[in-house]
Amino acid sequence: MAQPSPSYTVVLRLEANASQADASKIVDLVAATGAVITGLDVTDAEGGRISYDLTCDARDSVHRLEIVSILEGVDGVEVTSVEDSTFLAHLGGKVAIHSKIPLRNRRDLSRAYTPGVARVCKAIYDTPSRARELTIKRNTVAVVTDGTAVLGMGDIGPEASLPVMEGKALLFKEFGGVDAWPVPLATKDVDEIVAIVKAIAPAYGGINLEDISAPRCFEIEERLRAELDIPVFHDDQHGTAIVTLAALINALKVVGKRIEDVRIVISGVGAAGSAIAKLLMAQGARDIVGYGRSGALSASDTEGMNPHRKWLAENTNPRGVTGSLEEGLKDADVFIGVSSGNLFPAELVGTMAKDAIVFAMANPTPETDPIEAAKYAAVVATGRSDYPNQINNVLAFPGLFRGLLDAGVSDITMELLRVAAVAIAEVLDDSELSPAYIIPGVFDTRVAKAVAGAVRRSVEA
Repeated sequence: MAQPSPSYTVVLRLEANASQADASKIVDLVAATGAVITGLDVTDAEGGRISYDLTCDARDSVHRLEIVSILEGVDGVEVTSVEDSTFLAHLGGKVAIHSKIPLRNRRDLSRAYTPGVARVCKAIYDTPSRARELTIKRNTVAVVTDGTAVLGMGDIGPEASLPVMEGKALLFKEFGGVDAWPVPLATKDVDEIVAIVKAIAPAYGGINLEDISAPRCFEIEERLRAELDIPVFHDDQHGTAIVTLAALINALKVVGKRIEDVRIVISGVGAAGSAIAKLLMAQGARDIVGYGRSGALSASDTEGMNPHRKWLAENTNPRGVTGSLEEGLKDADVFIGVSSGNLFPAELVGTMAKDAIVFAMANPTPETDPIEAAKYAAVVATGRSDYPNQINNVLAFPGLFRGLLDAGVSDITMELLRVAAVAIAEVLDDSELSPAYIIPGVFDTRVAKAVAGAVRRSVEA
């Protein structure tokens, strides 16, 4: 059963009789459902009645309705409103534009806008490169999506994807000091997406592609990288790969193994799986086997594969392994899942090599139960915040773009991605590492600075 979560925080406005017994009964009934109560605040008291705001974390929407139903059945208790804190946080959107300069009088206006602004326009016209110096371009990223591969939801379209893109923009600002803006596009056509992004590019210092389905995402990224003079980054591929490598570097230290020696199984050979495999190989991994729905990818059977999956089949699986994922787990040192939830029972982790490492990163449901998997594996990580070792892209993209924008470079190389991963891993001193602490937390302020610095040094080298 799912655990109560802040993503399902509910605030219930209640009216009840002014007695300690009634207050205690309300708390007991709600707690008995498994909800985590975080507050019972008095908002008003009059005529022997008290109004409360009861705040609690529920498991899901069904659990929330259960809580309301139970309280409505209590004599003397009236539920007057039910508010979902997650929805409240999104009212009117999560990001906004604000002015960096004062606009108090005509003098300010003449510098910020007409007539003074014309001089700045002319300077950029004469020397286009000055746009980076004199406009928002130097610190602004477009978060571009078509809403076809939104985490855990799939193809939900541009409007429904907007809250995710707003969240991404918020993370850029909070963790990297980068101004980002959501740009959902009402088209799935590759040519149209490329043309639109090229057309809006003059306003931006970088492009972050987000939640675009494979294999279209590969072509879009490749074409934009070739045709634009600003960095283009597909976070679902490369952000995931960076944080996965960072976590694996430290997990291997914990178990005393080398990346060159271990057998690595990857479940999911789409955008993220392909990028992870390539980056692990750049770090020295030699034995990687990717698994799709039909089993192990192998160079002996590439008919009908798109070019990216074909590359993976031809450049991994050196032992020519065939068969199912379940068979492939036997004697493997590392499992990396970027596929779908509940793929296999945790008992199968027991067939892996001694001191196995399991990264079950499917969201919201991991490939295998992480609590049960920890009974067999030495290190377990997920993409969730409610388990130890969260592998989260927010550790990568804010610092990466901070470094790219500061250095004014457009070419995102495999070496640059590798350096970023190593920088994240090295935020933790070897003495800090443990099976439950292989990667910094998402609120560790050292991370973005370390990644940005590593990117700048890599570019300057």
